[in-house]
Amino acid sequence: MKVLAIDDQKIVLLYLKKCLTQLGYEVQTATCGHMGISMIKEFQPDLVMVDINVPSVSGLLVVEYIRQDLKSNVPIAILSGQDDQETVLDAFNRGANDFIKKPVSLKELSARVKALLKNPKTIQSHDVLPADQYIQEHVVGVVIPCYNEEKRLPVASFRKFLHENLGFHFCFVNDGSTDQTNEVLLSLKKEFPYSVSVYHCQKNVGKAEAVRKGALFLSENSDMEYIGYLDADLSTDLSDFKNLLQVLKHSKHRIVGGSRMLRMGADISKNSTRALISKLINLLIRFILKMPFNDTQCGAKIMDVELAKVVFKRTFLTKWLFDVEIFRRVSLHFGRRKAAELICESPINRWIHVDGSKLSLKDSATIIFQLVRIYFGYKKIALKYKRQPQVQPQKTVIYAYDQKVA
Repeated sequence: MKVLAIDDQKIVLLYLKKCLTQLGYEVQTATCGHMGISMIKEFQPDLVMVDINVPSVSGLLVVEYIRQDLKSNVPIAILSGQDDQETVLDAFNRGANDFIKKPVSLKELSARVKALLKNPKTIQSHDVLPADQYIQEHVVGVVIPCYNEEKRLPVASFRKFLHENLGFHFCFVNDGSTDQTNEVLLSLKKEFPYSVSVYHCQKNVGKAEAVRKGALFLSENSDMEYIGYLDADLSTDLSDFKNLLQVLKHSKHRIVGGSRMLRMGADISKNSTRALISKLINLLIRFILKMPFNDTQCGAKIMDVELAKVVFKRTFLTKWLFDVEIFRRVSLHFGRRKAAELICESPINRWIHVDGSKLSLKDSATIIFQLVRIYFGYKKIALKYKRQPQVQPQKTVIYAYDQKVA
């Protein structure tokens, strides 16, 4: 039985093909509607799976073409993150046989495919597939800066998340580590070749530059829709990061940061000395940004890819306070009033101070001087800065998974 899958996200096609091939289907893929249409006559599929938002020719028009132009009754399944009633009804009215909402588990997807094809006996049961793997709605890049994390990196947590969430791509930036961090990261990449990149810095460049390099690398992968970053020790839980993504995609905000707000039901654990220093720093940050932030230093942020290209374009002035600089750059680019609408703080459910943090109390004493540098540095930049129009995110069809990184 032959299946044609049409989706502009290459990572989705990779996992679809892997899953369905494992069950015994012959699978061909296309990254745009025009390519998919041209393959239908040649490949003669028994089932067509198509995303709505594919470029050149939309998924709904592909359905219409198959039914009206080709006069074909081949089963068609829509695979999409859109599930509003109007879109679903439109798909069925045009001739779709099923509507599969992302995220979707591989088990459910394979069961729907088998039902559409009338349970072919030559195909293996979907019971052979893992129950906890989901194809995600969006492609999300996450930068993880790593410096001497050989013994601290929670590999098991990353492995579990990558196994369950097909659509996240982690870029681990080895920031000139002197231990065996690089070997640990390469081992993880070998296990998850589609979902892990390792960017190697020959010398230690600091967290700010490591995150910037990783973000710019991910932004070159044109499938990417969102880019974020997390601390390597996962002081912010990966489930909280997914919640930040949900806030971002269901709002008009373009950047969402985690906030370690103490409240009932949350597990927020801070070193008492650092908590006091953080309060002082936050007061200074509020003064510099002229925005009522509760917490800029959580270490968990996510934004759309086009905004990432703006805020990570130039090197940062400071080593650790690049979060503050990111918000300052957003303010400069869009104006403070508009920036306040685009930036969102979202409370996280868990944050744990991990012993062995690279930021010492001695380092903390220098933060006040870094804040002064930010204040005067961006005040000078503001005099020369030319505000540019907002650019809406656009997607193309190339996914540079095999790009070599020095």
